[in-house]
Amino acid sequence: MAPTIMGKPEVNPGPLARRPDNSAFKQQRLPAWSPMLTANTVLPFFYGMAVVCILLGVWLLITVNNTHQHKVDYTQGSCDECFEMRKDRTKADQRCNCTVGFRIHDAFKGDVFFYYGLINFHQNLRQYMDSRDDGQMTGRKAHLKNPSPYCKPFVADQNGLPIAPCGAVANSIFNDSFTLFYTGEGSPKVQVPLFRKGIAWYTDKNVKFRNPQVDNKTQTLAQVFEGTTRPLFWQKPVYDLDPRDPNNNGFINEDLIVWMREAAFPNFKKLYGVLDRTRKPFKEGLPSGNYSIQIFYNFPVQYFRGGKEVILSTISWFGGQNRFLPIAYLVTGSLILLLAILLTAVWWKFGKNGQNMEE
Repeated sequence: MAPTIMGKPEVNPGPLARRPDNSAFKQQRLPAWSPMLTANTVLPFFYGMAVVCILLGVWLLITVNNTHQHKVDYTQGSCDECFEMRKDRTKADQRCNCTVGFRIHDAFKGDVFFYYGLINFHQNLRQYMDSRDDGQMTGRKAHLKNPSPYCKPFVADQNGLPIAPCGAVANSIFNDSFTLFYTGEGSPKVQVPLFRKGIAWYTDKNVKFRNPQVDNKTQTLAQVFEGTTRPLFWQKPVYDLDPRDPNNNGFINEDLIVWMREAAFPNFKKLYGVLDRTRKPFKEGLPSGNYSIQIFYNFPVQYFRGGKEVILSTISWFGGQNRFLPIAYLVTGSLILLLAILLTAVWWKFGKNGQNMEE
């Protein structure tokens, strides 16, 4: 007896029941074009790409060489006493100053940017990058007293008070500070003015980092953060980073914001300030002469076998003095040119007269 469905005999669909419709699209009969690669089309393309890459590399290299950069390593040397002091954690609250001198032979024209650099400091470790509470950084009061468990072990201090800002990223903030001085020929020693604002990304400063909302006009920022404590390795609480300027204090402090944007490589630099060109003799940039940097040496580097440096740099439309991309273009263009010459030689020997290369 034949099988039934709902009382009706089952119909065998047959082997062709699921065949696609007989259309040009479903039966793959649409018109198509397939390029015929010949020496007359491939070789000009290779030579053209080689010329474009080489010219672009030369142009970028000239642009990069027109920028100026000066690095000063202050890990030890003149700061050796401070370096040894930072090995002793019992002296972490003691201040140590050192001065490093250097000379700029060619004037830095235009805007000059002041960076601090770290060597062999890995901000790109996954657990390190996850150790933060972005909800806390956006000013959510619920996260202020109850930080994210991702911040462990920097969630609370030994007394159980929640840490603000919590996490390993904030706890390891770079806390050296600098004062730059200039001594020209026949002129007294003057301090180089630096803009310490405007160094963070606009979206970070105005969107990603916000202080908790003040309940009333008489409430201070310190009262908002009442019930929390500073990170373990900090010397100041977060609400006292820049008490003179409420727009650069707390979670919206630009030094903190710059540090919280993690670097991709172990050797990196972060912006510390920009030259104020409204005062003499710095209206054209940094003049040539002798310079010195007074450093408040706080950040220890011996635990990760690292180094610290100060970087003065001008920039162009392409950015700072980074030769990686120009060299990459030059190497790529040279390889394409070499391959084009090789293919031309093969074509000249075997395929110029239409001979079959397999014969």
